[in-house]
Amino acid sequence: MNDYRKAYQKWMNFSNLEPSLKQELASISAEKEIEDRFYRHLAFGTGGLRGVIGAGTNRINRYVIRRATEGLARYLLKTDADARKKGVAIAFDSRHMSEDFAREAAGVLAQHGIHVYLFEKLRPTPMLSFAVREKGAAAGIVITASHNPPQYNGYKVYGPDGGQIPPATADAIFQEIEGVENELTVAILPYEEAKNGGLIHLLGEEMDRLYTDRLLSLSLHPQIVREQGAHLNIVYSPLHGTGNEPLRRVLKAMGFTRVHIVKEQEHPDPDFPTVSAPNPEEKQAFEKAIELGKKVDAQLLLATDPDADRVGIVFKDRSGNYQFLNGNQIGALMLHYLLSQKKAAAELPHNGVMLKTIVTSDLGKAIASSYGIHTMETLTGFKFIGEKIREFEENGTHQFLFGYEESYGYLIGPFVRDKDAIQAGMLICEMAAFYQSPAGGGMTLDQVLEQIYQKHGYYVEDLISFTFEGKEGQEKITAMMEELRRRPLEQIGGSAVTNMEDYLSRIRDLPRADVLKFHLKDGGWVAIRPSGTEPKIKFYFSAVTQNQEAAEQKLAACKSDMLRIVAQF
Repeated sequence: MNDYRKAYQKWMNFSNLEPSLKQELASISAEKEIEDRFYRHLAFGTGGLRGVIGAGTNRINRYVIRRATEGLARYLLKTDADARKKGVAIAFDSRHMSEDFAREAAGVLAQHGIHVYLFEKLRPTPMLSFAVREKGAAAGIVITASHNPPQYNGYKVYGPDGGQIPPATADAIFQEIEGVENELTVAILPYEEAKNGGLIHLLGEEMDRLYTDRLLSLSLHPQIVREQGAHLNIVYSPLHGTGNEPLRRVLKAMGFTRVHIVKEQEHPDPDFPTVSAPNPEEKQAFEKAIELGKKVDAQLLLATDPDADRVGIVFKDRSGNYQFLNGNQIGALMLHYLLSQKKAAAELPHNGVMLKTIVTSDLGKAIASSYGIHTMETLTGFKFIGEKIREFEENGTHQFLFGYEESYGYLIGPFVRDKDAIQAGMLICEMAAFYQSPAGGGMTLDQVLEQIYQKHGYYVEDLISFTFEGKEGQEKITAMMEELRRRPLEQIGGSAVTNMEDYLSRIRDLPRADVLKFHLKDGGWVAIRPSGTEPKIKFYFSAVTQNQEAAEQKLAACKSDMLRIVAQF
């Protein structure tokens, strides 16, 4: 009998299987679907677990959550003598089963005598990172699938520094998870028993207040914000997720009095009924916000993803039209604002550093360099930015100023060690208020961006993703990367490839990663990366010239070439 069949039969024969899952399995007749659900255990990597909710070892369900948490508990007890006392912080978002899965994780930890700090209701991912640090916890868990479709959920693990676990830690936890003999029989302490026994501690308003106070400390121009707070008209959508209360709380505390919420997207809803994807990277996610923006004549529109670690914006430009910005442009504006205002206040440190990922625009590096600030690159994934911040604290070599990635993730204050849409959202609002004030020159954000381009060159970027579902899809992605390594491209978009960086080799002392980056003679580049959390392969493009039209033409030529290559698969 095939291994997947054995696993399937084990679940079907388990007398205490959750009835809804048993019913789901009983309804499956296609052998291929049975294989897909049971041919492996859902992969645990540096992003933790992420998958479709449902029955099977290759799905997200309470038994998969218990197995992962059992492995984490064993790891903590082996590596930290005080793990039981330090405890583990747990947060969850608005997705299907998120609170249930959070309680499952809490019960497994409590069974081991490990204290748990569980948020009493849904909170953003960055607040989990903050809570780990505030409580001095040994680890953190957040139940979320970020901006994935409604059928997904996930399980992310954080280290004691509040950052996502690095690869070496993930590998060690994975080894413990692999040692769990049977996911169906993992011992768990019932929630009420654990809470009444003093092992589960609920986090609520006190943690909210601490977080808000730290956010307010990031403001560069609190007086200008108070003066301009009634003049900046803001529309905000939490996209049915967790950002609503914390972002509104800090904006109100700063003095913004005209914050309009997209009512259809205000409240948590795991089905995300008003959007095709709850992702602020997608223009469609802003349709309701733009409708409201036009009604109330808003200058700035914000949207955060379900776990509020990413933020996107639309703003009214100098012509009165609503303009959508990509993640690189938002990052460039925020970085320029931070560095220019710190320089004006003589607060730029001599050892300041900006962190960005290898697939993020080089415009940020150009901006930082113009202020004498060093740029360091990391692999894709904010965990690597968090890791660098920890290094700086330990060795004192650099002072962190800003970190970002092109996928709408930003960090300003290192009291959080993951991307934080609440921090970023408040700073974006302050930035817009400052630039429209007399002190900021009475400018719209497109005018500020134009000044940046004129000084540093026109950088244009794009991303194309291809989804290949299931086992066959994963094999196709693997074959594509192997072929590109075997026969490296010599030319892309009419420009010669001057260098191919294969991050499976050690590039600039970065950890190994399945990423290829082709540097072009004209200054552009193309990077190719299979997603670590989704069945996707991603193509990143960047072009730069002194002319916007020419840069966009170069970008289009590169994309056309790569699409022809993908079509072969």
